[in-house]
Amino acid sequence: MAIIKPFKGIRPPREIAKQVSSRPYDVLNSQEAREEAEGNPMSLYHIIKPEINFPVGTDEHDPRVYQSALDNFKMFRQKGWLVQDPEEYYYVYAQTMDGRTQYGLVVGASVDDYMTGKIKKHELTRRDKEEDRMKHVRINNANIEPVFFAYPHRDDLDQIIAQVTAGTPEYDFVSDLDGFTHTFWVIKDRDTIKRITDIFAQIPYLYIADGHHRSAAAALVGNEKKLSNPNHRGDEEYNYFLAVCFPDNQLKIIDYNRVVKDLNNLTDEQFLKALEEDFIVEDKGETIYHPVALHNFSLYLNHHWYSLTAKPGRYDDNDPIGVLDVTISSNLILDKILGIKDLRSDKRIDFVGGIRGLGELKKRVDSGEMRVALALYPVTMKQLMDIADSGNIMPPKTTWFEPKLRSGLIIHELV
Repeated sequence: MAIIKPFKGIRPPREIAKQVSSRPYDVLNSQEAREEAEGNPMSLYHIIKPEINFPVGTDEHDPRVYQSALDNFKMFRQKGWLVQDPEEYYYVYAQTMDGRTQYGLVVGASVDDYMTGKIKKHELTRRDKEEDRMKHVRINNANIEPVFFAYPHRDDLDQIIAQVTAGTPEYDFVSDLDGFTHTFWVIKDRDTIKRITDIFAQIPYLYIADGHHRSAAAALVGNEKKLSNPNHRGDEEYNYFLAVCFPDNQLKIIDYNRVVKDLNNLTDEQFLKALEEDFIVEDKGETIYHPVALHNFSLYLNHHWYSLTAKPGRYDDNDPIGVLDVTISSNLILDKILGIKDLRSDKRIDFVGGIRGLGELKKRVDSGEMRVALALYPVTMKQLMDIADSGNIMPPKTTWFEPKLRSGLIIHELV
């Protein structure tokens, strides 16, 4: 059963929450962080992208950079830009994008649940990225940024959240960058807090939606602290890490698309002919074409859009991995025809989050940077959870969640 707890959140005063908050560390590069933080000493980028505090070109893994994160974390608290709540609370964090709102509960998630598989993952992690975030957690002794979880929706939790969000929010602002609305409430009522904890104890599993490296780093550091403490009791704050948990029926996964630099020495005609072995290929002309269902793909080549529909027998609906469109396209197009064997390492391929739209695919092909683009129908939450339940791992670059969690609205200290 899912173990969660309330905690004493560290967060900005209401009037500066928008200035402090930032995008997650891993969705932008150092230069973009410099530009977004320019003229704003309160930006959380000074803590989560601390290389921006040094000259351009400074190695982001330099020990001085990690130390700068801690120095700024301390400074933010000294200046009152981040203030710790006096008691342990839960929080509700709502995000609104394109008229759709999703409501997440901000909790302390159990390190033991992660280590024992009760918090389920669907992606592989890279040790170098884990270690980077582990260093960041260790030196700050805090989870500065939350991870994004999903849980099987429950009416009783929906009702509690509806009651909480009927009240006045602590934060309510629109991001200038993307126009998304971020709203935040504090749950102080002890009975409500206990009820939430008890309900989660009836939920068998939580699912990592976004933030696999942050989850791994937070849990591994918590486990390190447990193993190094001869007087470990089990109720220490390091046994928990910062998560925002959303009901699965409110979440939407958007497409994660591919662009490829060449046709593996094939002409356009040869490439399209090769596709016909496994797909029904239809020329849709110059108007952008979106995939309309699972196993239908959109291809952009030489100013034309094509519909590709996988033929029967080319996939197994009973195989949770084999039925994924990312698997079908990887096996039958990227590998079989274009010779791309490893999506993680092949330099001929790049990936474009669907938030950028299919116009971005057209732009990158028309510019000559890329030769062909492939758009996929989005994975469903059911597919993600089925794969996690089966113990399988999704192929790389399968899911893209939007909106991203805003960092800086809440921090969890490990002491």
